[in-house]
Amino acid sequence: MSGIATLPIENPVLIFFIVLVIILFAPILLNRIRVPHIIGLIISGVIIGPNGLNLLARDSSFEIFGNVGILYLMFLAGLEIDMYDFKKSKKDGIIFGLYTFLIPMILGTAISYYTLHLNLMTSILLASMYASHTLIAYPIISRYGISRSRAVPITIAGTIFTVLGALIILAVISGMVRGDLTEFFWLRLSVNITIYSIAILYIYPRLTRWFFKTYNDNVTQFIFILALVFLASYMAQVIGLEAILGAFFAGIVLNRFIPNVSPLMNRLEFVGNALFIPYFLIGVGMLIDLRVIFKSTETIIVAVNMSVVATICKWLAAWLTQKTCHMTKSDRQLIFGLSNAQAAATLAAVIIGHDIGLFNEEILNGTIVMILVTCIISTLVTEKAARRIVIEIQNNEPASYKSPIQNEQILIPVANPDTIENLINLALLLKSPQKKSALYALHVTDDDKKSNFLSQAVLEYAGKVASSADTKLIPIARYDMNITSGIIHTMKEKNITEVVLGLHHKANIVDTFFGAKIESLLKSTNKMILISKCVNPINTVTRIVIAVPRKAEYETGFARWIDRVANMAKQIGCRAIFYAYAETIPYLKARLRAGRYNIRNEFEILESWDDILLLANVVLDDDLFIVVSARPTSVSFNSEADNIPSFLSKYFANNNLIVLYPEQFGTAEPTPVSFMEPLSHDMLNHSEILGLEKIFRQLITYKKRWTHRNRKKKIDL
Repeated sequence: MSGIATLPIENPVLIFFIVLVIILFAPILLNRIRVPHIIGLIISGVIIGPNGLNLLARDSSFEIFGNVGILYLMFLAGLEIDMYDFKKSKKDGIIFGLYTFLIPMILGTAISYYTLHLNLMTSILLASMYASHTLIAYPIISRYGISRSRAVPITIAGTIFTVLGALIILAVISGMVRGDLTEFFWLRLSVNITIYSIAILYIYPRLTRWFFKTYNDNVTQFIFILALVFLASYMAQVIGLEAILGAFFAGIVLNRFIPNVSPLMNRLEFVGNALFIPYFLIGVGMLIDLRVIFKSTETIIVAVNMSVVATICKWLAAWLTQKTCHMTKSDRQLIFGLSNAQAAATLAAVIIGHDIGLFNEEILNGTIVMILVTCIISTLVTEKAARRIVIEIQNNEPASYKSPIQNEQILIPVANPDTIENLINLALLLKSPQKKSALYALHVTDDDKKSNFLSQAVLEYAGKVASSADTKLIPIARYDMNITSGIIHTMKEKNITEVVLGLHHKANIVDTFFGAKIESLLKSTNKMILISKCVNPINTVTRIVIAVPRKAEYETGFARWIDRVANMAKQIGCRAIFYAYAETIPYLKARLRAGRYNIRNEFEILESWDDILLLANVVLDDDLFIVVSARPTSVSFNSEADNIPSFLSKYFANNNLIVLYPEQFGTAEPTPVSFMEPLSHDMLNHSEILGLEKIFRQLITYKKRWTHRNRKKKIDL
């Protein structure tokens, strides 16, 4: 009871309850007045903190959760980056990094030296605070789904550049004041950074791949990832860097093992956005004391000076980046909004500067006010810019680029609980990330009680797996004496566009590679069928190797299966290597350009379908091998395809494998305009029918002539 009667409240249960109430109601209330809820969390921290109503003290819980929150924020920023786009934006990111570091350093030093009358060393340290910034508004980017917009990777790349520079200046100046700056300082720092980078880049990917292959429990994988993040953060502190750089670096390295649509990614985002990041924002607010503005005229002058200089410098950096890199006005606003907030690195710098005697009370209090002002400006500008970019994308993008595949209904027949998770994860990677269409899970059974119970259990488990990735799954339990007919009837009823199946286990030595059920299904439908065998978790794949048959471009489902492979490559972040015939490769390239998939891809010429045997030496254990096959009566079918099953079972027993049968004999998806329209996808297409009609007419004409000649001969006789 004593914790309730006195202020600040000390009862841990009540403290946690109050924080949760703030996290709950801040977004609800502020969304009504169109104010970013990040501002609400910071202002709530001001009100309930020791400098407001003194309802809560900024105790060790806020320090721990706050530190976890800022590390989580930087980790998610690294995790959500499209590495292909990030590498392409590397040059522009360096340009922005130079602007956002040098402009505050030059202007900040000069203004602090001449207007605040600080000495040169103090002015440089204060300017380094202006140069650094925190991506405090990044949750807004995630909410609007524009993390892959051009401005975002540029801003993040520039953030790493400027924060690293600011922290180095802080280390140098503090070392000079304390007398720790020896001739070995730079050598020691360079060696430490090099060893740290090599260790993370070399050990983390191999350790993560091994762990994911060995342990597939979702909770275990979640804990493992967080352990790696905080280890990288701590090791960054050990070598003299800031922990936020280690968290971001871990996000970059672990990026390719955690696809954006995976259940693991959903869990990471949920925990961070629901608890740790809001805790950090409330903790930032608790540091702010608005009363310091009115303590003295000097404090007001310093606070206004710092807030104005920090904001102007970041705006100039964003404006120059826009002009140099030929970006839009909305991109400039987004860069400015993301880079204007001062928080983590700024707090570290001002506390260290105050401890070593370079900063007085006025600068300390002015920094707190600057943090509040820049955070408010950052969130407001980022929200406005993000909303405008979303509208521009919707209005300006050509219709042909918006959705190369018009409809999407994926069916997953499930029976074996051991393969359900792999099949659903595969379907999540295949589906278009822009579309929110549901998945369909089907279990075909008879009417006895045991089978009905099994059907319910299997479908419930499938629903849990899909919901963990924030994807809707529609369960379908069907009674049918024949499994194949049950699948076919469901496909017709639900207008299914493709089916994702697991490869069956051979029951006996005379059983076929696909099994009687799959072979019957292939004969009964012309829709796209994907038959998969997952030996290793799909997110540990290093490359996707695709074998494409001759005349694959003439099939109806040509565009659709390329879309699926490209979605998978983009989500996993790996290369797609196409082995195809020389005449097919231009169509593959054109489709990838038309879909704007922006993936790493390579093309190798396949001289003959028999050469697929040579791929046994190309496909590695961590690769995904996709064989694009064809039904016997389709255009791209060849007699060598009959040998593929035995070849796959013999040489690719330890590989992730997909045998893909494209949609055939249906209505074709739109093809790129840069190439001639492919022939119809039926064996008897329109042009061939016209040709046959012409032949029949000629035969009839010849018959009539021959009959007429015979009659003439008889008359002559």
